[in-house]
Amino acid sequence: MQAATMDPAEEPPSMLWGLDPIFSSFAKLYIRDILQMTESTQVPGIYFYNLHPVYKVDVLGTVVYKREREDFFCYGVDDGTGVINCLCWKNDLMKEEADPEKSGGKHSDGAQGGFNPVAELKKLREAQQSRCRLEIGELLRVRGTVKTSRQQREIMASIYYKVNDPLMAVQIAWMMDVPQLYRQCYDKTFQLQPDATSDSAVTSLGKATNIIKDFLKERSVTRFRPYDVQDLLQPLISSQRQTASADQEPVAGPSACQQLRQLLKEALQILQDEGIIYRKVKSPDIVYYVRNSRGILNEFFPLLQVIIVGIHCGCVSVRCCCPSLGDCAG
Repeated sequence: MQAATMDPAEEPPSMLWGLDPIFSSFAKLYIRDILQMTESTQVPGIYFYNLHPVYKVDVLGTVVYKREREDFFCYGVDDGTGVINCLCWKNDLMKEEADPEKSGGKHSDGAQGGFNPVAELKKLREAQQSRCRLEIGELLRVRGTVKTSRQQREIMASIYYKVNDPLMAVQIAWMMDVPQLYRQCYDKTFQLQPDATSDSAVTSLGKATNIIKDFLKERSVTRFRPYDVQDLLQPLISSQRQTASADQEPVAGPSACQQLRQLLKEALQILQDEGIIYRKVKSPDIVYYVRNSRGILNEFFPLLQVIIVGIHCGCVSVRCCCPSLGDCAG
């Protein structure tokens, strides 16, 4: 197989590869895609799938051929899309097992009925051998780096083991997980340099969040409704639309009111995720409460009273009288 190289004009700069989370993880790619990945012209040993830098992969497949040498196993792994060589190095236990004179001959020296370290070490070696020495038709999982040797793509395994899967539960979970990773990560081109529009959107969202935080802190607000802070974000929408109209031709899009509502919704969601505000579960109107106020204490104090009384009386079931949380069984 002739290793394909990527066009230097299309290849992302090597200093930005670490911004892609796939670069530092074991990518669960199909073997077909591993064989077809293009190699980097900047750093040999780095490959690209849809502009994602990849050098570590995670593969699950059936052993279709094997070769054993003194220091390593070479397994051919087939996942249904292709076959790739996996170079699996032997560890010290498996190397010592190949020399029976080193490990045998002293099994009777242990105390009868006591702990025999030689026998236990032999059991450990046998367990290690059963996990790492596979036969054709058995299921193998391999994690390692991708290499090209003699114009052949192969995997230098850092972790490998036999998978016991009589009910095919592992294979079914794998077949459900990998397509989802392709849809959510691998098939989406990673934008290392976002455009100006997304930059301005992120900046506006951060500014909106800080404006609401300052408003709650300066006014010592304990609760508020969305329309109480909506007008504070109006200057952000106006400046954003002026910048967009100056840089490019006007196009059809959401109105200023729709953009303002969406910005307010995203900013309030961020504040909720950070734990600064919370919303009552049962409320006829959308009301947000600030967590550093006494509102949250007044909210949960009746519930704590009922629980403490119930525990003191030995009640099996406790009815919650907190109006915002409703009835619950404790």
